[in-house]
Amino acid sequence: MRAALAKTVKPVLRSNVRSVSGLLEGYGDHVFKGATAEPYLAKQGLSAATLSNAEWTKDAAMADKVAAAVLEWATENDATTFTHAFQPQGASGVRHGLVGMVQNAFFKFDGDGVPVWDLKGKDLIQGETDGSSYPSGGLRGTHCAGGYVQVDSSSPIYLRGDTIFIPSCLVSFYGDALDEKTPLLRSVDALNREGTRLLKLLGYDTPGLGSNIGLEQELFLVPRDKYTERQDLMLTGRTIMGADAPRGQEMCDHYMAAPSHATAALACMQEIQAQCFRLGIPLRTRHREVAPNQYEFAPLFGTATTQIDQNLVVMQIIEETAAQYGLAALQQEKPFNNINGSGKHNNWSIGTHDGVNLLNIGQITKAAGDDAFPTIMAAIVSAIDKHGDLMRMSISSPGNDFRLGACEAPPAIVSTYLGDDMTDYLQSYAKGGGKYEPASKELDMGVDGMRKMEIPAQDRNRTSPFPYGGHRFEFRAVGSAQNVSLVNVVLNTITAAAFKEVADRIEGGETAQAVAADLINTHVPKVVFNGDNYDEANQEMLTKRGVWRIDSGVDAICRFSDPKNTALFESMGVLKANECAARQEVLLDHYVGTVDIEAKCMVDMINKHVLPSAKAAELPQVAALEAALATLGKGIEAIHASAGKPQADLARVLRLETMIDIREVCDAAEGLCPADLWTLPTYTDLLFLDQTTNVDKNYFP
Repeated sequence: MRAALAKTVKPVLRSNVRSVSGLLEGYGDHVFKGATAEPYLAKQGLSAATLSNAEWTKDAAMADKVAAAVLEWATENDATTFTHAFQPQGASGVRHGLVGMVQNAFFKFDGDGVPVWDLKGKDLIQGETDGSSYPSGGLRGTHCAGGYVQVDSSSPIYLRGDTIFIPSCLVSFYGDALDEKTPLLRSVDALNREGTRLLKLLGYDTPGLGSNIGLEQELFLVPRDKYTERQDLMLTGRTIMGADAPRGQEMCDHYMAAPSHATAALACMQEIQAQCFRLGIPLRTRHREVAPNQYEFAPLFGTATTQIDQNLVVMQIIEETAAQYGLAALQQEKPFNNINGSGKHNNWSIGTHDGVNLLNIGQITKAAGDDAFPTIMAAIVSAIDKHGDLMRMSISSPGNDFRLGACEAPPAIVSTYLGDDMTDYLQSYAKGGGKYEPASKELDMGVDGMRKMEIPAQDRNRTSPFPYGGHRFEFRAVGSAQNVSLVNVVLNTITAAAFKEVADRIEGGETAQAVAADLINTHVPKVVFNGDNYDEANQEMLTKRGVWRIDSGVDAICRFSDPKNTALFESMGVLKANECAARQEVLLDHYVGTVDIEAKCMVDMINKHVLPSAKAAELPQVAALEAALATLGKGIEAIHASAGKPQADLARVLRLETMIDIREVCDAAEGLCPADLWTLPTYTDLLFLDQTTNVDKNYFP
């Protein structure tokens, strides 16, 4: 019999959370950089600026000094252990923390056999581990198992608990990238190389540039006791069955509503922020999202490599902290049917090392002249048009099967939104004239006592997969469970290639204006769309235009090894052909593995819950449920007997056709079954913390 609906909890009071001043005073004291690192490095004759580039990793004496400083900082903060944290492939939605590591205590025995603290530069810089048991797409084998980690000096060392974490890359004995970060760093190098080259031709000599991102993390918080009664949520992150609750998101009542002090959710989010602040993670924004029990965190911008490392830490902290507050955090893209899923909007821009944002027309025009901004925008638009298939590939996480195009995320058609003013400006520039001055308008609230507001003249377009938002592009279609390294590898690489094309043509004798005009005339009319991407007529129109549209995530994954794309990655020095093929295999295996787990969960849940309840209640769905078990069994067997893309295609059909049909039978049975005979927590049990939480009588806010 199902447990009572409401649960009594004692929320954590604000007094049990550190004060605001305490949060700010301790900000960043668990990350080894800046003011935190300075006094320790000073004792070694170094400054915090030493950590700003990779030179210290190439000088053994300097590396030893950095290690000595790290050791003193670590032991003063009660750390006893160090680890190289790297990003294995095939981790999204299944691997805790989305990282791999081996933790080692940093001590040695002296001549008398007494243990003493010890950490040397060589310990920080590199290590060796077993590389054969991570998904590698055939790049490794058990008989050639060596994996080698090396510190990523662009992302700071940080401390959690008794361990210092060293952000690192993982490669094979032959130098093949076995992780997500190595290609990311290569793509940053490519963008820097081609971007600085182009800017120099435009009259702006900058010491370097890179991509900056801000990642919005959406999630659900549900009662943990109900979560542990749902095998599908525990093992797959989503409900593979479950009838709609009488109430969903149709009233729009959850979106940005006031957080409740009577449930554990607010205290949980406060604690998440407190931990992140200690780690120097600027997790500035928190709010309720559209669906019941859905929330969002958003940080300030930072460099792509650091932001991605920090986002993985945020996801781990969210998961662990939720459990401590009697909650379960669901970060999969579509945990529940018929309400919004979760994304991780990837806000992307390009900044020079001397502080100029290439997507800010005022800054880049001042630094490089009138031709710079339209040339850069023309190059990026051309990259979207040519390589929209790769952008679609980069977001083909299993959870996005249910999210893309569902009026909560853009469709799988990769257009871009610039706004009418920007579009008109680029087209006028292509004709030899035009000037873009970001317009604004005055908004009158109609109240005498309130001032008029100045707001942008262009509205936001949340239906576009890749809209320009003034100083940045926002990749809105990215899934919440993803490690976004691959997303940013693609954005950096296709942009670097576009910059290279423009630079080559300028060096070949064309003017920047002529090159930009050609790109604008060729690509803007095709791939720029400023209307409603949710409208099916518009989707059909964009498809006829030839904008990249790949509805199947499996088909999108297989664009990785297309000759066009392999040549692109190789030419930019980001991935070799064998690395592209290997990554495609890992993504296909990850998709198939996800579906296999979901299908087996469905079999278990029908056998142990739905069918017994249906029989006990003498429901008309009994025969259909018994037939469904046979259908699922045959589907699973067929998947196991196949391999490669055909296997993934079978998995996709099983998931998006067969299992959806079977779900309808299960949900219909739930709708008819008396509550005392239904043994699974319902959507009502899971989705309404505000309504189903009883506050402890001794709690007085």
